[in-house]
Amino acid sequence: MSASERRQSVRTGVVWAAVQALLGDTDAGPARIVDVGGGTGGFAVPLAQLGHRVEVIDPSPDALAALDRRAREAGVADQVTGQQGDLADLATLVDEADLVLCHGVLDVVDDPAAALATIASVLRPGGHLSLLVAQRHAAVVARAMAGHFQAARDLLDDPTAGARGGHRFTAEELAPMLTAADLSTITVHGVRVFADLVPGSLLDLEPGASAALVELEAAVSTRAEFLPLATQLHVLAQR
Repeated sequence: MSASERRQSVRTGVVWAAVQALLGDTDAGPARIVDVGGGTGGFAVPLAQLGHRVEVIDPSPDALAALDRRAREAGVADQVTGQQGDLADLATLVDEADLVLCHGVLDVVDDPAAALATIASVLRPGGHLSLLVAQRHAAVVARAMAGHFQAARDLLDDPTAGARGGHRFTAEELAPMLTAADLSTITVHGVRVFADLVPGSLLDLEPGASAALVELEAAVSTRAEFLPLATQLHVLAQR
């Protein structure tokens, strides 16, 4: 495994394990999965390799071209499709889905509540949402540690303060938004509790460090006391 692959496994391990476990509990055959903002297929292609059908919606034609190459190289081109568009176009591009992945997209939309309602509208009854968002408490800490004290103070009470990357959420803020969209929260995981604090050189040079960090991230991901430290929150919800 290359250094970049090791770092990626640390950053996405908790999310990937939760999605895999969800799909593993489904006995209805291949799932119909929509990956909003799925880009080059980091999740789409591995999910297709598990036997599922995945449609990626992304605004970038370059990303969709890379997705097509990646799917062909992996031998799953017949199970992965790509369409140009964004979350606002979802209802016109997708009929129905068993699972929608919305990873890092809710952060950058103008109206997160409306976006969640749009996602719910394309989920079949009983279908699931895998939602990954930036977490506000950790962003406050990161700004303070970088010496940006006023920016940290502003972000305490305003989820978009100085947010070039968009909205940042807390678990308490997400819960009523999901409920309003008729989505029931199943699990909430903290993602990248330690991963962004550990020097990349340690993971590259210390044998077994990446695997051990993945195990540690998994161990703390569902512990409520660590959620405020997580760079991201991963929520599984059901319609």
